Amino acid sequence: MSATALRLRHHVALGLALAIAAGGAMAVATTRADARTVRATLPGAVAAAAGAAVAGGLDAEVAGGLDATVAGGPAPAGVSASAIVPGSVNRTSLDVSATYDVDVRLGVAARTVRGTVTIGAGNRSGSGIDRLELNTVMARLGALRLGTVTVDGVAVKPSVDDQTIIVPLGGVLPSGADAVVVVPFSATLRSSLSGSNWLFTRANGIIDMHRWIPWVSRRRAFDRPNHGDPFVTPVSPLVTVRIRSDAPLRYGNTGDRVAISADGLTRIFRAVNVRDFVVTAASDYRTRQVVVGDNIVRVVYRPGFPATAALDAAANALRKLEARLGPYPYKVLKVVQSAGAYGMEGPGVAWIPTGTGSSNLRYLVTHEIAHQWFYGLVGNDQAREPFADEAAADFVARSVLGSRRGSRCATAALDRSIYRYSSSCYYEIVYIQGGNLLDNARRRMGGAAFWAALRGYVADHRWELVHTRTLLDALDDATLLHLATSWDARFPTLY
Repeated sequence: MSATALRLRHHVALGLALAIAAGGAMAVATTRADARTVRATLPGAVAAAAGAAVAGGLDAEVAGGLDATVAGGPAPAGVSASAIVPGSVNRTSLDVSATYDVDVRLGVAARTVRGTVTIGAGNRSGSGIDRLELNTVMARLGALRLGTVTVDGVAVKPSVDDQTIIVPLGGVLPSGADAVVVVPFSATLRSSLSGSNWLFTRANGIIDMHRWIPWVSRRRAFDRPNHGDPFVTPVSPLVTVRIRSDAPLRYGNTGDRVAISADGLTRIFRAVNVRDFVVTAASDYRTRQVVVGDNIVRVVYRPGFPATAALDAAANALRKLEARLGPYPYKVLKVVQSAGAYGMEGPGVAWIPTGTGSSNLRYLVTHEIAHQWFYGLVGNDQAREPFADEAAADFVARSVLGSRRGSRCATAALDRSIYRYSSSCYYEIVYIQGGNLLDNARRRMGGAAFWAALRGYVADHRWELVHTRTLLDALDDATLLHLATSWDARFPTLY
């Protein structure tokens, strides 16, 4: 299917959802024949949705863009029927090219999150799939409730397992084919920072929403004995998020703001090539920024946050990381004060928690920015192979700062999942011991050869999902030293 046709289907699904929300008479299709009938009536529904958007506070130019997109596409008769064929294969895949179009309403005082995500899913896996596995922390932290989930306009029956929504496709989506999945949801933000609540909460005057959009993934357990990231997320080529709040907010988000309503309560953001869309918001956020090369470094903060020190640390980190690893992948880098607990990376965003001490600020800013390359540009299964992003990010952060140190835990294997490290030694083993192993490779190879190999690894695997072995092989292949012979004891499952 052409890109134009796929865009039409995304806006068709959005128009249908908005029209229903506005009181339209259109019902959700229950058969694929019904879906074709619904498609024939969609232009009017989209026009009604645009009118409803204006009534809801979105300016006419933005609302009109929805109708104009549909009007500029092919006629409804040219929209192909669903590519899904009867059958089952008991298979899903991470090799799905997915776009996300999200409409969400935030109830600030009530901590409510209600919305719909429309996913344009293209199967690029080489074989048919019959389900999508969508990751969202709302399933574990937000008391997630789902509305009627549809695939190409047909209602399906999803299930929720841990932090994963399993969406049956109603048949098999062949490789090379596309489908549109619409997932209405509602959830409630937590009000504390305990446990993992800090990922999806309103606390200390700040709304934090990390890994909240239902996103193509694989089933991973959310519970773990440490602060490891239980996620694996492929890159999306395009994410559009429309947020309407019931009180004024300022945002420190992934992506760029592309529109704002006249009343300031509705904002539209767009991001390209991202593994997540992080939302952080507060009523009294302020900003400071500085230009670093071709980029803007911006600190988003509340009164009392050490913004000047954070901005200086971020600018220093960006300059030195680009010199080692190659260009930062986005125009703007945002260092955002989060509600608290832990630092956290997101595409184009580094969360620095409220209460971070001055002695740890420079390190934490640098470490989280290093994740823009290791997790952001080059992705991995953060749950099963944390070495690939955490050891690499911590190594380059400590290289920038000159703060290498020894581990405070006994030497251990570096090829385990996050679920097999204790709370007391996860950081000391994966970050410190892992980073020291990479630093030892640098000393043996020589700085020039090592950094050239690491830059090549980043360039060769841009926007991909890779493995720990991919990183190790990239270094070993760049030298005649046979580094792998000294690594086998640390990675017993890989060698």
